[in-house]
Amino acid sequence: MSTATAGTAGKSEPLDRSRTVERELVHRTSVAEVLLTDARPTGTPHVFAAAASWPRAHPTFPRDGSQRHSPLVLVETLRQLGLYLPLRFYAVPETFHAVITDLHFDIAPDAEPPAGSGATEITCEARVGGVWREPDASAVGLRLDVEFSASGVAFGRGGGGVRFLADAPYEALRARAAGRAAPAHHPAGAHRPPPAELAVNHPQDVVLAVDRDGPFVSPADPLHPFLFDHPSDHVPGMVLLEAARQAAAHRSRGALTRPRAGRLRATRFTEPDPPARVWCIPHHTTCVFRIVQGGTRTAYGTLSYQ
Repeated sequence: MSTATAGTAGKSEPLDRSRTVERELVHRTSVAEVLLTDARPTGTPHVFAAAASWPRAHPTFPRDGSQRHSPLVLVETLRQLGLYLPLRFYAVPETFHAVITDLHFDIAPDAEPPAGSGATEITCEARVGGVWREPDASAVGLRLDVEFSASGVAFGRGGGGVRFLADAPYEALRARAAGRAAPAHHPAGAHRPPPAELAVNHPQDVVLAVDRDGPFVSPADPLHPFLFDHPSDHVPGMVLLEAARQAAAHRSRGALTRPRAGRLRATRFTEPDPPARVWCIPHHTTCVFRIVQGGTRTAYGTLSYQ
């Protein structure tokens, strides 16, 4: 593998937009879920140019009638960059387990591209920092900051941190987490809100159920083609972010559905059981949320709306 400081691709060389990157390097099973088409060093250490293709229609990313892409498409592009760049350019073994510690995104609504005919071609400038390395020079953690643009106009930013663990330390970390998990207890009398109330297209896109104590994480489709594209021993971060977004839509009675900015930090793994509560407090155009499981906070963050 090449290293980030030895990049030879010049900025003038056009990015490849004709095919997607290897699905294994973005932890996807289905090629249809791969958004990245290319990424290469710019010649400046730890700075990369990347290309992504955002489909006009996507079953998981509904548009709100304004011809804008879902913010989750940007977050998923960020997630794929956070995996592809370390695996491709920082000597992280493909067998290592990726753990996303936090993420954030911010979109300028007046500048973002419309979902026109075909796909929207996205260009990314990704800056890698805070690289932690093993003695053999392989990276075991880094931070990423990405600027997103379309047709030469910057419209969004995103970033976050990711750690990479070999089998033994990952299994030890999971064993400690599983040992603290409470017995499964599914609330009685719970129901899933109608999809329209949560601003999703189909019943299988709903990831919340609600009882008298409020919403909790409960994906309607445990084999959802995007949210559960591949097996996971814990609740993925994208599911938690979407659960928080749906909780904000439910709590605000549809007033807060499409965030323009957001932050999520995971403090520990969220297990499949017991169901994790999503506590959500809207305040004007901001929603503060936290994920609580067995009395312990596992993640928290904010969502901001226009």
